[in-house]
Amino acid sequence: MILTVTLNTALDITYRVPELRPHATHRVTEALERPGGKGLNVARVLAALGHDTVVTGFAGGVTGTVLRQLLAQLPTAGDGLGGGSRPGAVPGGARPGRITDALVPIAGTTRRTIGVVDATTGDTTQFNEPGPVVTTPEWSAFMERYGRLLREASAVALCGSLPPGVPVGTYALLIREAHAAGVPTLLDTSGEPLRRGIAARPHVVKPNAEELAGLTGATDPLRAARDARRRGAHAVAASLGSEGMLAATAHGTWRAAPPRRLTGNPTGAGDAAVAGLLSGLVEELPWPDRLARAVALSAAAVRAPVAGEFDRPVYDEVLSQVEVTEHPTAA
Repeated sequence: MILTVTLNTALDITYRVPELRPHATHRVTEALERPGGKGLNVARVLAALGHDTVVTGFAGGVTGTVLRQLLAQLPTAGDGLGGGSRPGAVPGGARPGRITDALVPIAGTTRRTIGVVDATTGDTTQFNEPGPVVTTPEWSAFMERYGRLLREASAVALCGSLPPGVPVGTYALLIREAHAAGVPTLLDTSGEPLRRGIAARPHVVKPNAEELAGLTGATDPLRAARDARRRGAHAVAASLGSEGMLAATAHGTWRAAPPRRLTGNPTGAGDAAVAGLLSGLVEELPWPDRLARAVALSAAAVRAPVAGEFDRPVYDEVLSQVEVTEHPTAA
């Protein structure tokens, strides 16, 4: 199974309004709730690709209860700490993977994230609450569970922001624990947690262009990606928004571009790309194929109503048209 870690889970709420205007009252035409946080979104896409996943992190309070109830209602959800592995699969007849809830309960209340979609423009305005404070005993309970889950994991994704009370070097610690267990890691975070985490030598980091520039000081994505590799990452897969993705690895450097720009809700596009990269890792796909899948999933996620989902026909169409080019200079 694939393990996803979301230390700052969220109840994702999406509002749709005819037009978003400052200083105005808005009538919401549709309201959707989903279990959220980057790692949970990644797990839902992985399950749609046919991979069994286990989600861990923290959940608490009324919001956390709703989140776990919604997670249990997903067609692929399960309970407990188990979950057998199976060969990776992609859309096209394979059974959906199973999502297992291994979240650690806490006293604090899980945050909410609110996305307001403007029906006129298709743009989304996002509001993210801060997370709950995690106590020392709660953190100890998580680390004990994380260690047990690593014994069954084929790969682990470490995703999103850190809640209050969790040290800034936490992802570096979790990467080292995974290394000790022989489990490859993918890190998707930003700021100082990314800087600390990359020094622990994750197998893959997935920043966007802005996060990569903040880490390295270089605005050119190719230069910045190579700099990030020198800082410790085995491979860097940088999201370039509508322009696709760039990967700098020990085996070469590639750039993947979608055939066209798609409009819609981009909130979960990066998480879908992580699922593409992670599924490609466990399936041992060549890097060009991993990039093509990640770019196609990212594009298809833009056309889905909420994060953690993707439009399957769009995915199939874009995947066949993604252009992957190799950079002539070795990484």
